[in-house]
Amino acid sequence: MEIKTERLLLRRVAAEDWRDIRDIWADFSASPYARYDKPHALEDEAVEARIARWASFAGSMEHFFFGACLNGRVIGYIALHERDGGAFECGYCFHSAFHGQGYAGESFRAIIARFREMGAKKLTAGTALKNAPSVRLLKSLGFELVDTEQVSFYRDEMGNDIFFEGGLFELPL
Repeated sequence: MEIKTERLLLRRVAAEDWRDIRDIWADFSASPYARYDKPHALEDEAVEARIARWASFAGSMEHFFFGACLNGRVIGYIALHERDGGAFECGYCFHSAFHGQGYAGESFRAIIARFREMGAKKLTAGTALKNAPSVRLLKSLGFELVDTEQVSFYRDEMGNDIFFEGGLFELPL
């Protein structure tokens, strides 16, 4: 499945995309927002294996991993997983060199349109409420905050969870 936008080609992630996605994860790990997400393994073998697994879902209608390609390079991705009969949970990440240029919004708008055509009922996404760029993106796409929760991906030096407030956003289709 491919979706063409004004500037991008959105296509299912392929195994050979692992280097671009490793670069996206390495870039993200240096971001102040990394503390609001699970850490990604950055070793070549681990990334290559994970992206090969993503690529294995290329024919799936329950798991979608779209690479956002600009001039043949994967600059970001959007992952969608079916949860409850027509509801899909979304995750996404774009390399910071391409932030602020509208690529994530352009990608998401095209995917939203395609998923409407496919009969999807709702999209959901979670993000830290302190991740202002992510919250802005979701709201600009029409997602609404429907719930909050305390989330922890890291522990302090004493082994205690470090919590932050996460938001659950929904977009009825």
